[in-house]
Amino acid sequence: MPLLSSGCHSSDRSLRGVLLVLAIFAGMAIANIYYNQPLLDNLRRAFPHDASLIGGVPTATQLGFAVGMLLFAPLGDRLDRRRLMLWQIGGLCVALLAAASAFTMPMLIIASFAIGLFASTAQQAGPFAAELASPTRRGHAIGIVFSGLLLGILLARTVSGFIAGYFGWRAVFIVAIVFMLALSFLIIRYLPPSQPTSTLSYGKLLGSLWHLIVEFRGLREAALTGASLFAAFSLFWSVLALLLANKPFHLGPQVAGMFGIIGATGAMAAPWAGKFIDRRGARTAISLAIGLVALSFVILGFSTTSIIGLVIGVIVLDVGVQVAQTSNQARVFALKPEARSRLNTVYMISYFLGGAVGSATGIAAWQAYGWVGVCIAGMLFSLIATANHLRALL
Repeated sequence: MPLLSSGCHSSDRSLRGVLLVLAIFAGMAIANIYYNQPLLDNLRRAFPHDASLIGGVPTATQLGFAVGMLLFAPLGDRLDRRRLMLWQIGGLCVALLAAASAFTMPMLIIASFAIGLFASTAQQAGPFAAELASPTRRGHAIGIVFSGLLLGILLARTVSGFIAGYFGWRAVFIVAIVFMLALSFLIIRYLPPSQPTSTLSYGKLLGSLWHLIVEFRGLREAALTGASLFAAFSLFWSVLALLLANKPFHLGPQVAGMFGIIGATGAMAAPWAGKFIDRRGARTAISLAIGLVALSFVILGFSTTSIIGLVIGVIVLDVGVQVAQTSNQARVFALKPEARSRLNTVYMISYFLGGAVGSATGIAAWQAYGWVGVCIAGMLFSLIATANHLRALL
């Protein structure tokens, strides 16, 4: 495949090939921070003396991701993104090995933080795609990459549940290392070098993040809306395995993982969402997305004993989050092209901090109020997104 440069747009065929690789990269890299969610019941039984700390595993992973975004993602404006991706994959393999070897819950929580830290490399894919695509096709390109990202988030649970069901939870992290080595080959073989757009020092690069927050109101709006909706998304997925493990379902990690396949149908909305944004604008799409997320928790709230209800709710939730994310990133990348990695850093730090808050809230709501409490919390996050979106329209 010929190398692409930011100075000229590739042929449609070459661009589609590179976007496909970027989508695969985003999905396989981001999957690492979600492998642990179907395993929560397994981990609770593996470390009975530390069972009260179980909520720290998904929370630490997402906090690590947010810190990784802060420390590493801005470098995409300063360095060749391809080389940066490979470096982070190396760190990720070490963190996955530490998780597979953990013999206490605190050790697993520390390893989970490191997994999130280096898995933040997934967020190089979006700015990379925005750099390569023409302005008139940018929404569609971002949609393709985010489709891979969301498929990774959802199918990670399926893969994890299947492997854990047959080979144990430690095998999940070993297999993930194999996946990362294969991903390194794809990057070396098919991705072109990116062109740095900034000569700022690392310190000034980080310092410029605050200036971007102050300068762009649209960035602040997108960050809060995205964080709120992803909090609702993470809240649901962090608790699903616990719901299914209890009566009346009594189902194991394999079934919890199978819900990832169901949710993956929502990922198919990303390319459509990108085209819709290119035609109708991001704000209209975001309004639709918020409504879908809120509706999903109404459906889920009435599905305490219904697998069918849970299936419908999952599809509606994932379509809503997919449309919102594609819309928000299209808005953010258009604000300042030469600072796309830094804009994406601000947005995605907010996004995954929202996810960490959602995961922690989901576990707390489950322990205190059960499934109904979880769904009410999801609705509250949707209301925060609604208020922020409406305020922006005034």
